[in-house]
Amino acid sequence: MQQTNNFIVLNIREYFENDDGRLGEDKLLQLLSEFSCPLNPDVGHFLKRQSIEFAKKHQAVTYLVLSLEDAELLGYFSITIKPLVVKAEPFSNTVKRKLARFSEMDKEGQTYNLAAYLIAQLGKNYSDRAKGRITGKELLEAAIRQIQALQYQAGGMVAFVEAENNAKLLSFYENYGFKQFDTRQTASKGSEPHKLVQLLKIV
Repeated sequence: MQQTNNFIVLNIREYFENDDGRLGEDKLLQLLSEFSCPLNPDVGHFLKRQSIEFAKKHQAVTYLVLSLEDAELLGYFSITIKPLVVKAEPFSNTVKRKLARFSEMDKEGQTYNLAAYLIAQLGKNYSDRAKGRITGKELLEAAIRQIQALQYQAGGMVAFVEAENNAKLLSFYENYGFKQFDTRQTASKGSEPHKLVQLLKIV
C-alpha cells in the first residue's frame, strides 16, 4: 500500500481477498460506480466492467487512488507485464546499453525483446466530489512509484504506455520522461482501427 500526504493507493485485490468486513466485492463495486470520466468513456468502462475480472485472472491489476481526507476515489491506474519489441534507433547509446542489460538483442532487426511494465489504464475521476483533487502528473507519479515497488521485488527497468495520437497527451508523457519508440494499430469492437503511440521510460 502506497501513501502520500494527500492520498493512498490501494490494490483492488484488497477488497475481494481480505477478511475485513468493511471491504468485500460489493463495497468495491459501489466505490467504482462513483467514477466518471466523460472525456474518455473507455477508461470508466474498464474500471467498472473489467478491472475486477482482469485482477482475478491475473491479466492486470488495478490500483485505486483514494483521498486520505474522506476516502473519495480520485483516480486509478492499471499495471500489467507485457512482452515488448523496441526499435533501437530512437535511443541514445546510454539508453541502448541499459536496454541491453535485460533484453535479447535482434541484431538483424536492430530491436530489443524484453518484458516491461505496461501502464494499461490511467484515469482521473471527474465526478463532482473528486474533480480537481488530483492532477494527471500526480496520478502518473503514483503509477511509476508502484512500478518501482514491483521492480524492487521482481526486477525489470522499463515502463511503457500506449497513448492516442494526440499532441497534448503525448506532450504530457514526454514531459515526464517517456520517449516515443513505435506505433501500433488497434481496433475496438464497433470502431475503426486507429493508431496508438508507444512510449517508454527507464525506471
